[in-house]
Amino acid sequence: MPDRVLRRLLVFVVCTWMALANFGALATEVTQLRMERSDEGVYLSATVTFDLSPVVEDALLKGIPMFFVAEADIYRGRWYWYDKRITTATRTMRLAFQPLTRRWRLNVLSGAISVSGLRASFSQNYDNLDDAIASIQRFSRWRIADAAEVEPDTRHNVDFRFRLDLSQLPRPFQIGVAGQKDWTVSVETNRELRAEPIRDMPKDPVKDVPAEAPKEAAKEAVK
Repeated sequence: MPDRVLRRLLVFVVCTWMALANFGALATEVTQLRMERSDEGVYLSATVTFDLSPVVEDALLKGIPMFFVAEADIYRGRWYWYDKRITTATRTMRLAFQPLTRRWRLNVLSGAISVSGLRASFSQNYDNLDDAIASIQRFSRWRIADAAEVEPDTRHNVDFRFRLDLSQLPRPFQIGVAGQKDWTVSVETNRELRAEPIRDMPKDPVKDVPAEAPKEAAKEAVK
C-alpha cells in the first residue's frame, strides 16, 4: 500500500477517534442575549441552554448542591489603549435536592459567595429538576450596571459568562472532576452594548448590584 494512502488512512483514523472522544460532550450555548437601558441602569436578558450529565444529577440526588455562576463585565472602548472594564455584575445560583420533600430548592444570590455564606436574595422550590434548571437558564432583565456608569455616546462591550462552579464542590469531588466533560458547563460570549430603551419596570425578582459594590451583612446563610 502506498505511503500516501497510509497517511490518509491514518489521518482518517485520528479524526474519527477525536470525534468519538468528544461525542457526548454536553454543549452549553447562549441562545438569546439582549440589553436594555432605563434611567436606573442597564439590564441584560439571556437564555443559556445546557443539559446536566447523569453524573451531576446523581450527585445532586445524593445531597450535593451545585452552584452556577453568571458574570457580566462592561468595558468602555478606548482608541488609545485597551478597553477599560467599568463594572462587573455577578449572580450565583445554588441548586439542591431536598430528600424529605422530594423537591428542588433554588437560592439566587446577587453577587459572589463570600465567607459569610450564601446571602439569598431570592428562593424558590420546584417539583422537578427540569423546572429548576429552566429557571437557572433564563435571565430576565438582570441589572448589570447603574445608568451613570455607562456613558450614552461611548462604545461599550459586554462579556457574559456562565458556568458550573466546581470550586464550590466538596474537596474530594474537586480532585476527581477537574477537566471531565461530564462536569463541564461553561460558556462565554462578547457583544457590543446596544441597549434598547426600556418601557416598563424590570420583572426580574432578583435586584442585582455590581460585584464591586460594598458587601452587605448576610441576610440568610444557606448551609
